[in-house]
Order: sequence, then C-alpha cells, then structure tokens
Amino acid sequence: MTKECKQQFTLRITQANKTEMIVILYEMILTYLSEAEEELEKAEVVAFREALRKTRGCFGELLASLNLEYELAARLLSLYLYCNRELIKADIRKESEPLTHVRSVVDKLLAAYRELAAQDTSGPVMQNSQTVYSGLTYGKNKLSEDMTEEGTNRGFRA
Repeated sequence: MTKECKQQFTLRITQANKTEMIVILYEMILTYLSEAEEELEKAEVVAFREALRKTRGCFGELLASLNLEYELAARLLSLYLYCNRELIKADIRKESEPLTHVRSVVDKLLAAYRELAAQDTSGPVMQNSQTVYSGLTYGKNKLSEDMTEEGTNRGFRA
C-alpha cells in the first residue's frame, strides 16, 4: 500500500463512524488482496505473504468487533473464518484462485455496508481527533489540506 493510500485511510478513519469503519476495513482488504495478486504475478513470495498477513490482520479486526449476541454476527463470523481459510490456502499453495473467492465475498459485504453507512447518522468513533478540511487551499499541481485547531489537545483528554 502506498504512503498516500495509507494517509487517505488514516484520515478517513479519524472521521468515520462505526459503520464507515467497517467499510474502510473492507476497502483495505481489497487493496491488500490486489497487492497480493500483483506480488504473486511477479513471483515475489515474501511480499505476497506480507500482503496476505495484512489482509488477515484486517479480518482479525473484523472478527474482534463482532457482537455474537446477534444472529447476523454469527453469519459474519462464518464468512470471515471462510475468508481466513481461503487466505491460508492461497499462502500455502501460492495461487490466486482462493483470493478471488475472498474478493467475491468482500465485494458483496462492502456493497451492503456502503448502503448502511449512507443511512448511519452517528458521529465519528474518534471524538477528539483533528479536523481536516480538504480542498480549501491549492498549491501548484497539488491539493493542500488545512488542519484546523492546530496545537490543541490532539487525541488526548485533559
């Protein structure tokens, strides 16, 4: 994942509510899957495995956030475990077919959660983060971000 992509995900995470956080994790999974497929095509086994490790880390976060008191969570649990098994299969066999299965599952979940995120009006999970307004200033051939409240208590409560 490029530095710019990481920065974009980080910025979105600071402003996201609970449903948007899940959308972001799904998008990160798809990014890491693409990275894994590219590395496999180049026969870069170490980088391929690293991309798979990061993908499994995202699934670990999703698994840890499940509230198993609900029936939907139990169904998601089985989907996430299936995806983890497919990632392990891809790692062992060094093939991309299991990654296609994972991508198919995540694409469908992402579409559903994007619809839910559009309806979710709750506030950001991170309450004390820095506010960033993009597009207020322009530099030569680049968009600058204006960070308001510089020097305030960024992330820490007094």
